[in-house]
Amino acid sequence: MELRLIIRFLRRAALLGAVVLLLLPAAVRAHSEEDASAHHEGAPQADANVGLDERLGAKIPLDLVFKDEDGRQRRLQELITGPTIILPVYYSCTNVCNYLQEGLARALPEIKLEPGREYRVISVSFDERENPQRALKSKHLYQTVMKGKFPQGNWTFLTGDAASIRRLTDAAGFHFQRKGNDFVHPVVSFVVARDGMIVRYLYGTQFLPKDLTLALMEARQGRIGTTISKMVSYCFSFDPNSKSYEFNILRVSATAIIVCVVGFIIFLVVGGKNGKNGSNASNSNDKGNDNDA
Repeated sequence: MELRLIIRFLRRAALLGAVVLLLLPAAVRAHSEEDASAHHEGAPQADANVGLDERLGAKIPLDLVFKDEDGRQRRLQELITGPTIILPVYYSCTNVCNYLQEGLARALPEIKLEPGREYRVISVSFDERENPQRALKSKHLYQTVMKGKFPQGNWTFLTGDAASIRRLTDAAGFHFQRKGNDFVHPVVSFVVARDGMIVRYLYGTQFLPKDLTLALMEARQGRIGTTISKMVSYCFSFDPNSKSYEFNILRVSATAIIVCVVGFIIFLVVGGKNGKNGSNASNSNDKGNDNDA
């Protein structure tokens, strides 16, 4: 009977491994935008430094001056008066930057914290060619998405010169590269405290209100929070040639096998103890029956 259970367990473990290998995609691309010419033979490849170096605990320079969507000169120190979500984007992007800002726009009305008093949001373009008029169009777009559920004046859209942009992005560890009219860049936003300290990075284009709330509370306390990047770096490997995160099939399959082996060992140990307990109990019952006889 026990041998039959072991065989059944091994079959299920093998099935689990097969499901892991079949259902997960062979490759998952990192979000980036490239000019169409970049795919042509002989086109220049993206710089190996494109990506993100997390700099939790570092501070962004609050003395930087940008222009807001109304064309006014705004110092970061004036805007970052408390916990602040910062989105590095470029407004003419027709792909990921739109998804990033739209994802946040859909999540903000669900946050229970009060905008303006307890937190603010800043989008900042890393394309020095963009102007306040372009930023204003983006502001109107995401205000429409939020349908009046987020008070105006608490999400600022900035543009600036190349030097200011580079100082900000370098301080945040955000590395990008122009490719024609577009850019190759990581898709990430970050949360800073009142003094400009980076407390958390938020990856991807989708936001959970509870994650945003937790990050903002950490920023209010001046406490550095953890990010999900550890999971990403474990399941995915960055390919410097394709500038994308390739699905690491060996790591995932190895993890599945290890889980199965550990489960099998636990099964043997627990099953063995149960078997001994069962045999001891049956022996005791047999002795009791003999005594009664």
